[in-house]
Amino acid sequence: MTTLTDDTLPASPRAMRDEMIVFVVMALLLASVPFTGVYPFFVMQALCFALLACAFNLLIGYGGLLSFGHAMFLGTAGYCSAHALKVWALPPELGILVGVVAAFGLSIITGYISIRRQGIYFSMITLALSQLLYFIYLQAPFTHGEDGIQGIPQGRMFGVLDLSKPTILYYVVLVGFLAGFLLIFRIINSPFGAVLKSIGENEQRAISLGYRTDQYKFLAFVLSGTLAGFAGSLKVFVAQNASLTDVHWSMSGEVVLMTLVGGLGTVFGPMVGAFVIIAMQQYLAGFGQWVTVIQGSIFVICVLTFRRGVIGEIAHYFRRSL
Repeated sequence: MTTLTDDTLPASPRAMRDEMIVFVVMALLLASVPFTGVYPFFVMQALCFALLACAFNLLIGYGGLLSFGHAMFLGTAGYCSAHALKVWALPPELGILVGVVAAFGLSIITGYISIRRQGIYFSMITLALSQLLYFIYLQAPFTHGEDGIQGIPQGRMFGVLDLSKPTILYYVVLVGFLAGFLLIFRIINSPFGAVLKSIGENEQRAISLGYRTDQYKFLAFVLSGTLAGFAGSLKVFVAQNASLTDVHWSMSGEVVLMTLVGGLGTVFGPMVGAFVIIAMQQYLAGFGQWVTVIQGSIFVICVLTFRRGVIGEIAHYFRRSL
């Protein structure tokens, strides 16, 4: 697996082995969280945003497509799952499915509109579409406007798993995150992923080799949007609400920040970046609006001193693929 840097490491059995070892260690550490005394809500929230950042990284880190509107998939899936759970009284597994299907449909529509544009034009179209949905959700009756959908029942998944119990909910969210992470890992290391990387590095060269790049970018956009929606559906069970915050443009900006801080085009970078940003919001909440200033300062420091991001710099130093 490669990073988009001047010192790109080629995919190799050794790189795959390194990444799988790190994945196993990461999974074991996350699985042990309920026994460590760490606040589970913080970790669950971070896992949801980590999956969102990993989905976003699939699009920008490997396909070279900068979306400023990924919050629309997170928020749309959240609203649809919340409505299905509270109004339609669907079980949790079907509620998640409703949210994922909604994000899938939205990604097809928005991808068809935006994917034929490149560079800043693509980014601006995704931002415009995201803001359009924001104002639709602000006025739509089923979203309850600025109040959002509150008091969402967590229910029993498959009729067995009681999600109202924090430990069970934690492991459900963890399994969801690991499943999404492994899917992204498989996509990156597939022939499709190899073509996507070549498009991100030099699209004109990929076209000259006979690849229909718009189709590959469209599929990457749909996959990224659907996985972002999956993260939004999981987040509903953690926060027990769906609000306009998840659709606002600032949420899309936070996802960009998470990815850049962790390491653009790395496997584990977006997850680390998500944990860093969510930890700052959680533990620096006492500073009020100064949290934004602190985040901006850290971002500037990372850009100046960690050009490849935290994980990107570590991978470059040890000559390992992470």
